[in-house]
Amino acid sequence: MIVLKEKILEFMRTEAYKPLTAEELAEHMELKGTELSELWKVIEELESNADIIKTRYDKYGVPERMNLVVGKLSASNKGYGFVIPEKVKTPNETDIFIPPDGMLSAMHHDRVVVRVHTQSGQGKSRDGEIIRIVKRANTRIVGTYEASRNFGFVTPDDLRLGQDIFIPKDGQNIVPSGAKVVVEVTKWPEKKRSAEGKIIEVLGNTGDSGIEILSIIKRHNLPIDFPAEVAQAAENAPDAISEEEISGRRDLRHLPIVTIDGEDAKDLDDGVYVERLKNGNYLLGVYIADVSYYVRENTVLDKEASERGTSVYLVDRVLPMLPRRLSNGICSLNAGEDRLAMSAHMEIDHKGQVVKYELFPSVIRVQKRFSYTVVRKILVEHDEELIHEHQELLGQLENMERLCRILRERRMRRGAIDFDFPELKVKLDETGKPIEIIKRVRSLAESIIEEFMLVANETVAEHMHKLKVPFVFRVHEEPDSEKMVKLNNLLHNFGQSLSKVDEVQPAALQKILNHISGRPEERIISTVMLRSLKQARYEAQNLGHFGLAATYYTHFTSPIRRYPDLIVHRILRETFNSGDISTKRKAKLAAMLPEIALHSSERERAAAEAERETVSLKTVEYMAQFVGEHFDGIINGVTAFGIFVELENGVEGLVRVSSMEDDYYQYVEEQYSLIGERSHKIYRLGDAVKVILTRVSPEERNIDFVLESNSAWIERSINRRPSGGRPQGNGVKSEGAGNGRRTVSAAKNKSSKAKKVVVSRAKPKPKRNKPKKK
Repeated sequence: MIVLKEKILEFMRTEAYKPLTAEELAEHMELKGTELSELWKVIEELESNADIIKTRYDKYGVPERMNLVVGKLSASNKGYGFVIPEKVKTPNETDIFIPPDGMLSAMHHDRVVVRVHTQSGQGKSRDGEIIRIVKRANTRIVGTYEASRNFGFVTPDDLRLGQDIFIPKDGQNIVPSGAKVVVEVTKWPEKKRSAEGKIIEVLGNTGDSGIEILSIIKRHNLPIDFPAEVAQAAENAPDAISEEEISGRRDLRHLPIVTIDGEDAKDLDDGVYVERLKNGNYLLGVYIADVSYYVRENTVLDKEASERGTSVYLVDRVLPMLPRRLSNGICSLNAGEDRLAMSAHMEIDHKGQVVKYELFPSVIRVQKRFSYTVVRKILVEHDEELIHEHQELLGQLENMERLCRILRERRMRRGAIDFDFPELKVKLDETGKPIEIIKRVRSLAESIIEEFMLVANETVAEHMHKLKVPFVFRVHEEPDSEKMVKLNNLLHNFGQSLSKVDEVQPAALQKILNHISGRPEERIISTVMLRSLKQARYEAQNLGHFGLAATYYTHFTSPIRRYPDLIVHRILRETFNSGDISTKRKAKLAAMLPEIALHSSERERAAAEAERETVSLKTVEYMAQFVGEHFDGIINGVTAFGIFVELENGVEGLVRVSSMEDDYYQYVEEQYSLIGERSHKIYRLGDAVKVILTRVSPEERNIDFVLESNSAWIERSINRRPSGGRPQGNGVKSEGAGNGRRTVSAAKNKSSKAKKVVVSRAKPKPKRNKPKKK
């Protein structure tokens, strides 16, 4: 049946010049016997999945030849949305804008069919209307319940869903107003009728400790606990490996292998070893926990890991892909313990080229667990006490530093894009209250592991591509030319430009980053450039990795926390004996891997969004104590309704144009600026400004700033806040705060001057941290 599906799609894409009925299709394709009897069922499945489209005259065609696009809806809380196509034929095929009257009844993340009205040329967007909803994405919705006498309704936490959910009163399960609930949708919305649902879980009351993070977990459908049968399967895993399990593996327990991780890491899945060879080359060993040995295909552990797709690292907890019995136990490369590993030995020359490699199963014993901090102090700060303590491994660490620089230089030469955004880590007290926000910048220690993992991933990907075995790749496609045109417009404002916007090479983008390094506009351009690129994803085809300028790339190095890595290990293991796998197995993998790749990409994005939301939530909660205080900031976004300002600590908020009372301001899109009609005062992307924090809303992750010059508006705004309560009113969501940024404690200025934000490294006191005088 799978073969017949492919035959039909191939025929309709290449041979059929017009839509055909099922009978006409059978006649043109000359179907007979089993294929003919299966035809109607196959057509029904293809039509149901929107692989083919049925016209009102009962004829079928493929969407790409009918001016239709199938994709996922990304909705806005303003009523409009964009559909992201699943299949893009050319780089000029942009996302499709859907106005409010073209949304049908679709909701955020629904899979839809769109009729395109305006086709795109170079630098031009497309618009259209949704004509069919293929699959609903929001079967369960988290929100706040409000009760009335005869019915109730739930306002979704995710404002992009756009409408309340009607809850009929049934006399059962009385839920108080203001409760945070999970709703199961029973009737989908229609043009003039809201969606209906039933409450299936009451999470607690709005304002309860931890309720917002629990709501985020539920909203993204992240599982908290493991089912009993999965937990039991994990309990059956051994505490140590046996001699029988070592048989057939290369014994590397004599090598001084080390792990380098964060201080609080517990799932250690990668070890490394570097040796300088007699010919001047380097031997790099990368040893990855052999999780696939313990998590076999189609077991309950495998099915649970597949469903979760990834471990999720929230601000206050970790939701692991595998039970801790495995992820922190037998699968974790704990120092001094024998562990099973999948190993990559790579000989690398002085230019960073892998001249020889081996991939094989092994048994290892990590000699030393290092933290990033310790390695940094040894190699960068030259801490004499730590150098003396780790003297026996000093030579290897120095070799790691040299090889790291060689590998990075090679990546830069071939044009890889290297963004270096600081990360945020929010420290909470025992009640979940944020007490410190630490800003971490990537150091040499992190770079060592990053470069070693990158080259191992590339080596495995190229190896499997050459074997022509079905596989899971990590791909990053070329950016849309429309977004490159907009990026180029921004660059012109700073004296930079791209020579080509329709065929941009990663080296051209990295060249821009090199030119602006250390300049005030560096952060702004880097941020906009990153947002202009496509998202990396998993794919069963090798499409290359634009950002890394890599022809082959996969994820091999984290099978404890990423399901695609586990699949990569599993397929790699099957090739060890003969270098190939059976035709039957290839067919099975070819059928299942696209779905695995798609699901893994979706779960990865859900996890990343949840992680950002929890960091953003706690960041805004932390900043609530500084309402009314002055800050220095940089304009990192300009719109018709205001300017987005980023503080030195990475927190982002909105200065609304309605608060800029000294003039009428016009939005000039091509200049990324607001310009005063009378004063000609200009607020441009990248400009430094002085602002006052006037309002925050932890519930909505909103932050409002006002420019210092609008003092009268500021006083009215702050005085409107209820005393003793949380700030009220609407602000702009602090979207960037959780995306690779870290916030820091503020320094108070009791005078009228603005103040900067300084890194808080001291241990916070129990009471409110007062900002220091500038």
